[in-house]
Parts: sequence; structure tokens; C-alpha cells
Amino acid sequence: MLLSATPPPGPRPAQERRLYDEAARHRALTPPAEHPSASITWLGPAAANPALAHRLTGDPAHLAESLRWIEAAVRFPHWGKAHMPDRDLDAGWLLHGLSLAYHWLGEALPPEPRALLRHKLMLQGRRLYEFAVATEGRWWSSSYWQNHNWICHAGLATAGYVLGEQEWTERAKDNLGRVMDLLPEDGSHAEGVVYWRYGVPWLAIHLDLLQDAEGIDWWERGGFLANTFRYRLHQTAPGFATNVDHGDCHDRHSGHSAALYYRLAARYGIAEAQWLGEKVSRELLWQEAASSGVRPGILPEAYLEYLWYDPSIPAREPTATTAYFPDLGLLAARTGWDDDATLVSFKASPGGGHKAWETSAKLRAELGWETLNTGHHHPDSGSFVLVGQGAYLAVDEGYSNRKRAAHHNLLLVDGHGYADEDRYHVYQDIPYERQARQRDVLAEGGWAHATAEIAAMYEPALGVRRLDRTLVFTPSGRLVLLDLAEADSGREWTFLLQTDEPVAEAADGGLVIRAGTARALVRRFAPHEVHVSATVTEVEANPTSSTPELRITRTLHTTRTTTPRTSSAHFLTVIEPGTTPTAQEVLCEEGHGVSFGDETVLLAPVTRRIRGDGVTAEAAAVLVGGEEIHVVAARRVEVAGRVVLDVSEPFTGRTC
Repeated sequence: MLLSATPPPGPRPAQERRLYDEAARHRALTPPAEHPSASITWLGPAAANPALAHRLTGDPAHLAESLRWIEAAVRFPHWGKAHMPDRDLDAGWLLHGLSLAYHWLGEALPPEPRALLRHKLMLQGRRLYEFAVATEGRWWSSSYWQNHNWICHAGLATAGYVLGEQEWTERAKDNLGRVMDLLPEDGSHAEGVVYWRYGVPWLAIHLDLLQDAEGIDWWERGGFLANTFRYRLHQTAPGFATNVDHGDCHDRHSGHSAALYYRLAARYGIAEAQWLGEKVSRELLWQEAASSGVRPGILPEAYLEYLWYDPSIPAREPTATTAYFPDLGLLAARTGWDDDATLVSFKASPGGGHKAWETSAKLRAELGWETLNTGHHHPDSGSFVLVGQGAYLAVDEGYSNRKRAAHHNLLLVDGHGYADEDRYHVYQDIPYERQARQRDVLAEGGWAHATAEIAAMYEPALGVRRLDRTLVFTPSGRLVLLDLAEADSGREWTFLLQTDEPVAEAADGGLVIRAGTARALVRRFAPHEVHVSATVTEVEANPTSSTPELRITRTLHTTRTTTPRTSSAHFLTVIEPGTTPTAQEVLCEEGHGVSFGDETVLLAPVTRRIRGDGVTAEAAAVLVGGEEIHVVAARRVEVAGRVVLDVSEPFTGRTC
């Protein structure tokens, strides 16, 4: 599609209009005479969009517009200025966009600028290729799970195919094969939604080029791309305009790629991807363009939208409300897809996810290579994000350079977060055994349940033997958290809640989360003797080394609930959207419980023995809603004297 500039058959009037509008968007701008201090990635699509528009229409105005940006880029002695000129993202973006422009315009380009452009592409491609060869085993050359790797190799491949440089295309192809084999089959991405949106389209670009130029179809290889839309969909906040901001997220709006949605819909027949692509193009495009902190942003993808849109694919709104991604240990659940729905996202895994952690350790041992770049990952295993009533209720930090567990909805031990944190690469050089994980996962019938094991993430000197967080999301959108903590000696345990606005005291002694007009009630049933304090946490980051002076900040309002010094503690906490409290603690002889009247949550994640509220069970959880009962890791469950489950192997799911 890309090299041939041939989209799937059928009408595409909206995508065609988008292309022509984007081709003309920069006409009032004057190309820079000298390389600016900021990134120049945007020059690639600035030339490519009018080049494709000219190929389709023959309009000389589009040719002139593409030529303006080509000539500007060719004048610069280097692509990139502040950080790794010629060897990183600027070079990758421009090699791709300008190579496509060169190819699409063909002989329509006047001879002199055509010769200069070819010479420049050869020079920059050689520089990028040589850097990739020289740095194999370190930085982006072999960072298989990272957007720099995907962008730079796709840019190199584009130039290689256009210029006939097989050495470049073969190296890029070899890398692409490794990437497709090593990415998680469940489609999850540890860098978070914003870098998914920034990086994953380049995998599709490279696969498209490979199929177009060599007839090689790797779209099914590894399974990642076939499943990654599901990951992106379930990290969408209610209303679709914003996203869950696990990982480095410049803001909550930078998440959509209509072009990639179209391509995934076309390749895999995903009706929900077609629907979301059309919704983004029709309703959300300009809002994201105005609000996004990511550059070049969503608008320059017009040429991809035009070429990747397949009008024969049906569009269908999403309906599934729960999803689990085992590689990243990511559980997402919502009450629905309407604007006022409630959503929770809860994660726990090793740095980069299980597959990246395991594979990178193997490559380090066998080859001495450092392949897992975790600069965009956070010390957030066990943390959660809660959205409801059109607002963010329990929030994440977004983007930071010095990453700390204290910026998340987590727990501190004697005031300490995770070991070796407070730096950019929080997982670099840490012991292989320092891993978090999710267990006992249920995502069914509107219920979501998982237990995050995070004790290994703390400094060994703290003697943390257990720190397990169990999260339950009910079909009506209530949240129950049970934190079980044990240490070798007495410790102060601190429960953190991050919000966008200061919390207020509730009439019943709890707390009220305020987020604009949205409200949620926080009720703590255990422990009883605690110290509660509120602080302001400022988070700062420079999101791009190519623009050193750029700074983004976020202010978190942090509520800290701290126990007296004790070797074991448990927190039982409920968050109810709205202003009407319904939660009551269920006093259990064994286990812990909360009842909301129409929904009951009974938990025993460690002992797996529950006795209370008419329930006797060998189970990690019994979840009751109306006439339905769901269980987690259960062998026997008796409710009101009636045996509803009796099996030899632990069962998770609906019993009746």
C-alpha cells in the first residue's frame, strides 16, 4: 500500500478530504532556514502528505508544497540537533517521510532537487545504518520492545526500499522479525498508551513496506498486532477522548491513531477498530490535536488514513466490559462504554512485562546485550487508575523523569517505595528476582478480581515478606481493595491515594474525592488506628531529549494513611462513585468482607478460607450480585446452607 500508494478499493471521501486538508495545512508557514533547537520529525509527513495529494490529483500546488519542505530538510547538515543527531528519531521520521515523497513524486520533482534529495537520503540512511550496526546490543539498535527501535528501523527500511539499498532493508527486516517474535501475544504494551500510539503504527508501516516490496506477509507473526487493538481499546477512558495513563503519558489525550485503527481493522477484520477509527476521525481528531503533548501528533497521519482505510470493513461499537492481559498483568473493567461509566485499570508485572523480562535476561546472559530499555516504565505494580462520571478519580502521575512508587496509588514501607527507584530507568540493573505479578484473576460477568504480589519490589533490608493487594471491581462500579502486609519486624505501612484535587472529609468519617462535578466516597474499614495526612506532590519531566528546554508538570494531591509500627497490617478500603454511601463491613470469622446491599465481596486471598455472611468457602473470593455468584480459586462454596460448588481443582468463574 505505501510504496504503491494503492489503498483498498472503494470510496473514501472523508479520508481523501483529510489528506488534502493536511497537505495544505502548513502553507502559511515558512520553512526554517536553520535547524531549530526542537525536534524536526514533523518535516517528514509535511513533505509526504502533499506528495501523495499531488500523486492523486496532479495539482501543482501540492507539488510545490512538498518541495518546500523537502528543500528545507535537505539543507540541514544533520537531522536532529540536541540529542543524537542523525542517529535517532529525527532521522527515522525524515527518512520515512522524505523517501515516500521522493518515490511518490517521481519525475515530477525537478531534476536538481530530486538529485539533492536522493543524495541526502543516501547520506542519512548510511549514517543511521552504521549507527545501528555499531551499537548492536545496546540502545535502540536492539531495544526490541521500544518505540525508538521501531521508528528508526522503519525509516531505514523505507529509504532502503526506495533507494535500492538491500543492506539496509535486510538489517531492518531481521530486526522486525525479532520484534514480532518477542512482543507479547496478548497485544499489551509496557510503555503505555501514549507510546503505543506513537510507536506501534511504525510496526504496521514496516510490515506494509515488507509486503509491498518483497511480498512477505508477517502480519500474523507472533500475535501481537492481531491482539493489540484490544489492549488499546480497554485503556480508553469512558467517552473515548482520553486514556488510562499507565506508563509515561505526556497527557491524557494523546492516545488515538485513526490510521492504525483502520489498518488493524482491515487486516484482522476488527469491527470495533473500524468504528473507533471513524469516531476519532469524525469527532475527536481536532480535540486530540489541540490537547496532545506528543509531536508531530495525530494530524500528519492523513496519508496513512487514506491508504489504510478499507470501506468494506463493517463498524461496530465495543461491548465487552472486562479484559485481562497476562503478559503485562493488566486488568481493566468498566460498567459500560457511555461517557459517565466507571472504569478501573490495575496492573502488576516485571519491568516490561513477563516476556520482555525473561527474554532480555536471556539475551544479557548469552550475548551480553542490553535489550530492555525501560525509560518509559514506572514503579507502579499494584497501582490502579479509577475513572467515573466523566472525570479521573484516582489518578496516575503521567510522565516523570525521576520515577517513584510514591507518585502512584501504592503502599510505602517506612516511607520507602520500590528499591532502586527515583531515577529514569527504574528497572535497569535490578536483580532478576525483583518481579511483581498478578494472580487469581477473574474478568467475567461485570466482575473483576486480581491479587498483585509486590513484596519483592521493596528493598530487602525492609524485610517485607508479603505485600499483596487484592482489587475487586463490582458490576455497578464499586471498588474494594484489600492490602495484606507482613514484615520481619515492625514497620509503618502507608496507603497512598492520588487525586487531581484535594480530598474532603465525609460525614461518616471517610473521604470524598472531588474531580470537577464528579464525586466518590472513600471508606476505610481497617486498620482503625492510623494517621491520615494530605500533601501536594509535584511531578516534572522533560518528555523529549530532542527539545531539552521542554518541561511538563503535574500536581498530585496525595492522601497518606499510615499505621503505627507493626510487623503485620491489613487495609480494607472501599471507593464508591457518587455521594450515597452503601458499603458496610461484613464481620467474618475467617476472611474479610464488604456488602453494598445488592453486591457482596468476600475475600481470603492467602488462607483461602471464608466464613461469614452465610457463606462457608474454600476460596480466594466469593462475589455475590443478585442471584449470581462468582468465585476465585474455589474448591467448595456453601451459601445459606446450599452447596454451590464442590470440585477437586480450584475453579474461577460463575457458579450459579
